[in-house]
Amino acid sequence: MAIEITQILQDFATIMIIAAVMTIISYKLKQPLILGYIGAGIIIGPHTPPFSFISNVEVLNLFAEIGIILLLFTVGMEFPIRNLKKIGKRATIITVAEQAGTLIAGFFVGQALNMSFYDSLFMAVALSVSSTVVIMKVLEELKILREEASYLTLGILIIEDIIILSIFALLQSTTVTGNISIVEILIPIGITIVFIAGVLIIGSRTIPRLVDFVARTNQSDVLVVAVLGLAFGFAYVSNLLGISVAVGAFFAGVLIAESKSHAVTSILTTPIRDMFVALFFVSVGALMDINLIPVFIIPALLLVGVTSVVKFAIVFLTSRYQGFSKLTAMQTGISLSSSRGGEMSLIVAKGGIDIGVVSSFILPIIGTITLISTFLAPYLIKLGLKLAERKNDVNSESESPDDSKS
Repeated sequence: MAIEITQILQDFATIMIIAAVMTIISYKLKQPLILGYIGAGIIIGPHTPPFSFISNVEVLNLFAEIGIILLLFTVGMEFPIRNLKKIGKRATIITVAEQAGTLIAGFFVGQALNMSFYDSLFMAVALSVSSTVVIMKVLEELKILREEASYLTLGILIIEDIIILSIFALLQSTTVTGNISIVEILIPIGITIVFIAGVLIIGSRTIPRLVDFVARTNQSDVLVVAVLGLAFGFAYVSNLLGISVAVGAFFAGVLIAESKSHAVTSILTTPIRDMFVALFFVSVGALMDINLIPVFIIPALLLVGVTSVVKFAIVFLTSRYQGFSKLTAMQTGISLSSSRGGEMSLIVAKGGIDIGVVSSFILPIIGTITLISTFLAPYLIKLGLKLAERKNDVNSESESPDDSKS
């Protein structure tokens, strides 16, 4: 036990020291901090020669999972229920359309690359979902988390996770048994709907009052422990039900956003979240085998290019059809199409391999796509948002009356 604790402490110290150095370098170079975290992961990871700086990758995976929970929890605190209700129906329509279109496009690209039917199918499913963690972190760094486009983007991301888990459960069932079971399709969807409905109906009447009651003690440590207990409790329940832990953590944050003391809880939990979110991105870098990038770079870029263009086009058009402005539609499309792969994509790819229906090369391709996409996402989102705002300003000027000629 003493040896294990020593190794864990050594790994944790190594991770934090190298991550600190890399983020300082990123800050000095005026680059997104995400890149510093990923760079630190690549340096310390088991795939980087001449040796690995960490001895227990599983510990890093655990920290990464905690990071996902805390990030989605604090993001949820920025999205009270009234804002979710405002975009819920429209976000669902947009999500169904863009995931269907992206899935079809990804499947045919896989077939064009001579992949098998199931390889193409699992690849398409994995690439139909965007990375919630990456996109939300970038939007937060850009300080636009409370804009309409960000609300819509997060709504779509959460619905994407729910849909992708349902599709994944269906694929696992049909590929193992060879039969399509209506029950297997309806059960995960029904559980998810019941969970979310219970959270919003029952939770909204109890959790905010509980948080305010704890806040009246004026003890910040008690409040932090209480809200973190809620975050991990909801994540645990959602995991037991077969739903993503990110969904449970997000809705815990949504309920706390309904309390009168949500601003205080957000300030108190942010430093803890930042540390574990950093560990998530370090783990992404550590688990990427950069030696495989040259092998899979061509199919990865082709898959990223096609699915990103299709996703942007569908999100933009359906958002406009649902009544959103051109600026909101463009910003949402850019945010969602900039990050292919991610945590859910890796889960789908690994799940396909585990049940023996997908070739082993699918995971390295998804890993390569995730690595490339995570590196490029901050730049693409920044550039895209600037272009969208500039185009919107030009359109506004052209539509305004010329007072000098009146």
